[in-house]
Amino acid sequence: MSTPLPGLPALPVLQADCANCFALCCVALPFAKSTDFAVNKAAGTPCTNLRQDFRCGIHTRLRDTGFQGCTVFDCFGAGQQVSQVTFGGRDWRAHPETRTAMFEAFPVMRRLHELLAYLAEALTLPAAATLHPALRTALTRTEALTRADADTLTTLDTDALRQDVNPLLLQASELVRAKAPGRRKNHRGADLMGARLKGADLRGANLRGACLIAADLSGADLRTADLIGADLRDTNLRGADLREALFLTQPQLGAAQGDATTRIPPALAHPAHWH
Repeated sequence: MSTPLPGLPALPVLQADCANCFALCCVALPFAKSTDFAVNKAAGTPCTNLRQDFRCGIHTRLRDTGFQGCTVFDCFGAGQQVSQVTFGGRDWRAHPETRTAMFEAFPVMRRLHELLAYLAEALTLPAAATLHPALRTALTRTEALTRADADTLTTLDTDALRQDVNPLLLQASELVRAKAPGRRKNHRGADLMGARLKGADLRGANLRGACLIAADLSGADLRTADLIGADLRDTNLRGADLREALFLTQPQLGAAQGDATTRIPPALAHPAHWH
């Protein structure tokens, strides 16, 4: 949902609203046959499961039919923004001339919305109050880009924008993590695939960009750990405490394994497949 922040422009909705999207994730993005997808699909080609009404024909059976990757994807609201704002409700089927630009704009918009989500979260952190003016400026600039036309979006250098924003997010993270008790672990970018970290005290840890695929973090304390960009595919989070984890996203939770005892931030939801 959008995040109301005093003195700042209203943000676009930062969660997927598939009813107002022209199934852009099912068309614009490529995927390869793997444990996540049952078939190969090229970018710009509609998935064979996509119906004429822009709905998925196997939505309730995605995991059972080999499309687990679809169930963990979230566009951060970029789909409806491109569909309803950038292209004013003109869909790519009725207006085929929009196809190329629409499909190219979608991943750009997703990166913008993801940055907005991180900036909005940073602005809620009291420990980062000294950075709030700079964060507000960055958020306002990024929000304005989400209202740009398709030509502007498709030529936008989102890598450069992320490089400008990332130092602010890192500083905000450091200010919060500095208050964590004990020695804070630095696993930034670390390869922790399959690591046995059951019950580990990871409060205030730097896990930015860490590979935690299939790691055992059951019962671990991840409060105030920075998880921006961490790969949590098949990570065991059963019983873990992530209530104050920094920059944790819904797609990360969706890729992980958890259960009813996994504690998460109130703005996020337990994935349906957790049990």
